[in-house]
Amino acid sequence: MIKPSNYEQLKIFFDKRRGDPSQKPDASIAIPVNAQGDLETVLGVLNDIARYKGSHTFEVILAINNYPEGQEPDEIEFFRAIGIVVAPTPSVRRPDEAVCFSARMTGVRAAQTDHLLLFDADCRIPNPTALIDWYIERLQSGAGLAYTHVGHYDLRKRLSVVARMVAHHGARWVKRQLLGIPTTRGSNYAVNRANMIGFYEQRLLSDDINVGPTFKAHGLRIDYSGKRQLVVLTSGRMFTGGWSRLARYLLYRLRYNLKMLPVGQDVTGRIQRGSDNIRNVKPR
Repeated sequence: MIKPSNYEQLKIFFDKRRGDPSQKPDASIAIPVNAQGDLETVLGVLNDIARYKGSHTFEVILAINNYPEGQEPDEIEFFRAIGIVVAPTPSVRRPDEAVCFSARMTGVRAAQTDHLLLFDADCRIPNPTALIDWYIERLQSGAGLAYTHVGHYDLRKRLSVVARMVAHHGARWVKRQLLGIPTTRGSNYAVNRANMIGFYEQRLLSDDINVGPTFKAHGLRIDYSGKRQLVVLTSGRMFTGGWSRLARYLLYRLRYNLKMLPVGQDVTGRIQRGSDNIRNVKPR
């Protein structure tokens, strides 16, 4: 079972940051965790969150999934011991949903507050105080959804990988700035929990890519910031490079966006992600 050298510091931080247990905290932070590869990876973002120096209180929820029925990972005991809420589910798979989104919704349902911050297990948060404060302030002021720029770390130094990043960020800029489409992605956004669950139960959501357009279509306020101090980094460990892979990726993303961006109750029938297996990812 994992037990990092800063165990006591983490325990003190998360116990204190939760605030008075008889009162709801200011916000909830939910992170899905693939038990087959991210039980140690998630320590990176937890350590980032533990550098928070602001005044807000919040709970942290880990939606741990993908393990054999009746065999909960030993690490669950560690996370609970340091003051983190754990929502364990052996398999989160649901028909017509991206499995990563199904896992995320497990954490969403476990949250105690309507001010919900969503990250991934392999994220890194360079400036947690600025980011967490900005998200909570946006939600408290009435935003239905807020998000900031997402960068990458751990990218391979290959020209095809660079080209993929240029295409990726360029497409997001076009969608956000020219087409007015909120470009939410799983590794970094914040939502009003009641609206998120409401849209989910209406079968309007089946992937993170649906969230922004759905919130916008229902007239909810959406805030975005590209400020450097609010950037979140997500792992580039999956990008192995190669021009043929890049071509297949671009075609896949184009088709997927055309299917998934339109808002409507049929969205749950449109998802067909052939590569959407829960991978046994090991940290590099």
